[in-house]
Amino acid sequence: VRRRRANPGAMRLWIALALMAVALGVRAQVASPHAIDIPAWFSETFLDFPEDVRDAAREKKRLLLYFGQDGCPYCKELMQTNFTQRAIVDKTRKHFVAIALNVWGDRDTTWTDGRRMTEKELARALRVQFTPTMLFLDEKGAVVARLNGYYPPQRFSAALDYAAGVSGKGPRFEDYVQAAAKDAAGPKLHEEAFFLKQPVRLDGKKPVALVFETPYCAGCDDLHREGFKRPEVRKLLEQFDVYQLTPDAGRALSLHVAYTPSIVLFDGGREVFRAESYLRPFHLASALEYVASRSYRTEPSFQRYVQARADRLRDRGRTVDLWK
Repeated sequence: VRRRRANPGAMRLWIALALMAVALGVRAQVASPHAIDIPAWFSETFLDFPEDVRDAAREKKRLLLYFGQDGCPYCKELMQTNFTQRAIVDKTRKHFVAIALNVWGDRDTTWTDGRRMTEKELARALRVQFTPTMLFLDEKGAVVARLNGYYPPQRFSAALDYAAGVSGKGPRFEDYVQAAAKDAAGPKLHEEAFFLKQPVRLDGKKPVALVFETPYCAGCDDLHREGFKRPEVRKLLEQFDVYQLTPDAGRALSLHVAYTPSIVLFDGGREVFRAESYLRPFHLASALEYVASRSYRTEPSFQRYVQARADRLRDRGRTVDLWK
């Protein structure tokens, strides 16, 4: 990626940081404000995204923007599982220029429409509620795909193909990912006693949870085997009307579901929160509590809510493992 000329003071600071990293025997990327180790092949730019889009296009590539944060187990899983697989790394580097951002960062950015804001302001403007979140921008700066949360390797690889345009024109993102990534999983939908019979009613007295699943979905198996078996999750689910649906049913409700399992939460007849990625039980419980308590009304950042909830539990003497 072509880099613009920096002012002398900034350049001296950058050189000093780079020399410090060399002296410590670590990668220069460590000097950047990212809490999770970022692959060395990620690009460091001035975060002027109109220019970054043009620079990537000159290399016949698109832009990949990764939003992460400190203490994020899903970010760690992305880096240590997905981005250690040669096929995924080669595909990503072939088709994309990857840039990392910190959802709480203070570096200046320029968005594609010319607005200037810090990393955390940009994350808020783009409604980043999960980390990792990845946005893929085409040669004109339009967002062609968005991954909200962690995608396991098979689905992530399919998402890369779609975002790169390898899939061709025509299929919806959610259709392509579902068709291209076949999980080794059970052939039947799971049954739960708390699933209500259809038709779906979104205007009941309780908040509504729509659980989207398909057969042959490894993440769905995990959701039922681990998430729905946790006592705190089951207790929270009692506060919801819960329906099991397929992505086709979601389309009939004008909901575009790109990943299974996905859980779309409604309150007062309107969608207020969506979890469309692989969620471990702690984050599943946090999402349900976030809506059931109506905390979304006063705290628009789910990440801040999760951090505060973890702190409260630790203050009560509980051990909190975000991955478990």
